[in-house]
Amino acid sequence: MRIFAALVMPIVIASVPAVAGETAWQEVAPGVQIRLISAGQPKADGKALFALEIDMPEDTKTYWRIPGETGLPMDLDFSSSKGVALHQQHWPFPEREQKGGYLDYVYFGHTILPLELAVSEPGGTVALEATLGICSEICVPAQAQFTMPASEPDPDYANGLRIAQAMADVPIAWQGAGDPLGSAMLVPGQSAIAVEIDPAVVDPQSLIAAAEGEGPLFGAPQKSPQSNLVLLPILSKTDNSALDDMEVELSFMTPRGAFEVSRTIEAGAKADVDGQD
Repeated sequence: MRIFAALVMPIVIASVPAVAGETAWQEVAPGVQIRLISAGQPKADGKALFALEIDMPEDTKTYWRIPGETGLPMDLDFSSSKGVALHQQHWPFPEREQKGGYLDYVYFGHTILPLELAVSEPGGTVALEATLGICSEICVPAQAQFTMPASEPDPDYANGLRIAQAMADVPIAWQGAGDPLGSAMLVPGQSAIAVEIDPAVVDPQSLIAAAEGEGPLFGAPQKSPQSNLVLLPILSKTDNSALDDMEVELSFMTPRGAFEVSRTIEAGAKADVDGQD
């Protein structure tokens, strides 16, 4: 049985100076180390690729941007940086973990989480304080602090490759022919939404719906009598009418990799999910 350490003071590791392209590893939990890595040089537009590299056992996890029912969210604080700001945090496609009746979105084992930074001063400094959940048998809100230059004289090809490999698993906007997803609709009489899919393109069991901010948590896909519909239960208590016109981001896997689209939830299903017209 897991023991949650929500009331325990986070493990804090003091900032350690970086060498070219990476900081020193910092142990934030037993057997778990984190460091900040960099591709070395910003692009011509001033954007620079960094990443949190997490080295942990295969049975230890951290959490996606929507952590789920029991997960701990990640928080990144760049406020002490000079000439640097977070432009976008990129999230590789997560695993869905259903355990003890709860659903979480997680990463197990060795994990790289890319960060795209906007560098306004090439001589600036990245100062990051990261707080994230690390969970095996005990779940710990771990903290680490990192400091490194915003840019290096030369590219770091090894770390650049690590970051590029992680970016390959980040869902991108659909750019193929046709549309792999249709409407997202509230299901009358059920606490769920129905999403129209092209089953020849989308792996229906991979579909993840995520609402921004304080939006509801959606569960794992459920089978529908119609092959072009996937049902996603609404796990959090909410008035279904509050979801009408809410925008959700739908991530999914295809034979070509991970993609995402945005949809506005519509009131009333266009198809009868019980299989009756």
